[in-house]
Amino acid sequence: MSFLSPEFLWLLVGMPAIALLYVFVLKKRKQAALRYANLEIVKAAVGKGLWWRRHLPPAILFAALAAMLAAVARPSAVITLPTHHETVILAIDVSGSMRANDVQPSRIEAAQAAARTFIAQQPRSTRIGVVAFAGSAALVQAPTSNRHDLRAAIEQLQLQHATAVGSGILVSLKALFPQEEFDVRKKPQSKPARPGSYTAGAIILLTDGQTTAGPDPIDAARLAAERGVRVFTVGVGTDNGQILTGEGWSMRVRLDEEALKIIADLTRAEYFYAGTAMDLKKIYESLRSRMVMEKKETEITSVFSAIAAAAVLLSATLSLLWFNRIV
Repeated sequence: MSFLSPEFLWLLVGMPAIALLYVFVLKKRKQAALRYANLEIVKAAVGKGLWWRRHLPPAILFAALAAMLAAVARPSAVITLPTHHETVILAIDVSGSMRANDVQPSRIEAAQAAARTFIAQQPRSTRIGVVAFAGSAALVQAPTSNRHDLRAAIEQLQLQHATAVGSGILVSLKALFPQEEFDVRKKPQSKPARPGSYTAGAIILLTDGQTTAGPDPIDAARLAAERGVRVFTVGVGTDNGQILTGEGWSMRVRLDEEALKIIADLTRAEYFYAGTAMDLKKIYESLRSRMVMEKKETEITSVFSAIAAAAVLLSATLSLLWFNRIV
């Protein structure tokens, strides 16, 4: 726990003085009472084992005062709070390698099914955009809360040649920040944000990770990190991959996990491996839960104030019940 206005903590220095004053007043009262009453009568009136009743209400009031003084210093703590990102960009690989069927019925069909599931599970207040990338990248659906338009955009994805993962990240960033331009060759004009600190949006990148065109995806990930945007990466495919054939050519397409892990690490997100369509569905479900709950440094002055108010009320109630007066 920390304090946003620690300069007010000096007020707590007076607490020991208040405790000493309470002890001093008790001694004075006791001396005055003994002058006019028999000691045995006083002991009988107080009763055995009930001495703590005299001190409990003041002790609770003392704790309430300490809580109120601490509240003045505006305490804060890192706690987990439910929240949601305002915008989520789904960046989906539509390169030719995504037609491999090592993930049934095929990589692209499994990715589309998982994307539909993810969209259906998001709250209506969350806007979702869709970016498709192959040799280049394009925003095929601007961020929207219209689920029908999103499903249509997912269904209309068409496979193309080459894979530019870096372009997919840059176009996704542009969708989150329409007024800005992103170029891996240029240094940022503003001070970089803390990686993972941007809470109004996130990118989910689904690909087999085999970059063959466009800017370096690691450089693109650094731009995302400098804006505080997290890029969750989902690797689709299997370790052995599959041999794809065409007119006079053949090639083995394998999942390239290393780059996807680096991207996720740079942006303070996570990498997920998807070897089957069911894995993809589970991954999107876990992404939703991870994105909804966040640890944030939150001011908890109201908590301290509520504790102080409850303590004052408890102290007054006990005093009325036991002594028919308020301490």
